[in-house]
Amino acid sequence: MKGFAETEGEVCPDCQAGPSPENACLGVGMPIQMWHTLDCPQYVIMQINWESGSRRMKEQDEWAKGVFPAAHERLNQAAASLPPGTAAQPFADALTELVQAQADTTGFVVLHQWAEILDRYFPPVLPDPGGCGTTR
Repeated sequence: MKGFAETEGEVCPDCQAGPSPENACLGVGMPIQMWHTLDCPQYVIMQINWESGSRRMKEQDEWAKGVFPAAHERLNQAAASLPPGTAAQPFADALTELVQAQADTTGFVVLHQWAEILDRYFPPVLPDPGGCGTTR
């Protein structure tokens, strides 16, 4: 065992690297992979982009964590100010519950929760068993 993958891959036009313990092998699309030396310009640019993207995501998460509670409260206040029984009420109630579900999780609201909430406020129209049209 040599301690590195000896798989074939595309040759980097900049560094012309191949399989070696000193080089890095990166997937550039399935099933294509490309070898790079650690000082290859393409490889360095990819690393900079990865780090920049990671930093941007962390900054966006921190910003959102600071803004979300106040925005959530404004949504709740706006929904509470709607007169009951208006056509907008189920939309506001569903949105409020979906945002609350998001606030209650550290990740994403999963699809089945979306479906449960939306189904509660917008139930399917079912055929009338008596044959006189449709019912809810």
